[in-house]
Amino acid sequence: MKIAKEFRWEMGHRLPLHKGLCNNFHGHSYKMVVEVEGEPEKSGMVIDFYDLGKIINPIIAKYDHAFLCWDGDKVVKNFLVKNKMKYVIAKYHSTVENICEDFLYQISAKLKVKRFKNISKVTVKIQETPNSYAEKEMELR
Repeated sequence: MKIAKEFRWEMGHRLPLHKGLCNNFHGHSYKMVVEVEGEPEKSGMVIDFYDLGKIINPIIAKYDHAFLCWDGDKVVKNFLVKNKMKYVIAKYHSTVENICEDFLYQISAKLKVKRFKNISKVTVKIQETPNSYAEKEMELR
């Protein structure tokens, strides 16, 4: 059985090594669909949507209305710190592919900690624009 829940947030970033427009400061209205697959428990649920939200909402809150900055982008990193902006420093370039992978690992780790043993797979799909997205899945068993 599969269930899914949608999440949204606003976030700025730039790709400093990119040769196109994404080298500039810009932002997106991100949409993420988290799909969880597993056997329903005695309650009839794979996981309560409320519990899934409790796991994912703190992750979203960290990134919402923040600037995602690659650790190697020293000029931007210093600007964000100096001006007391909301930011997240990442060890990766802020492509949708890397963001998707990062979120998948964060969500999977929290599901494992909470010991949802009935859950066998998690899929994360992040839309950066209405017509572009990255998707990745992970087996939990």
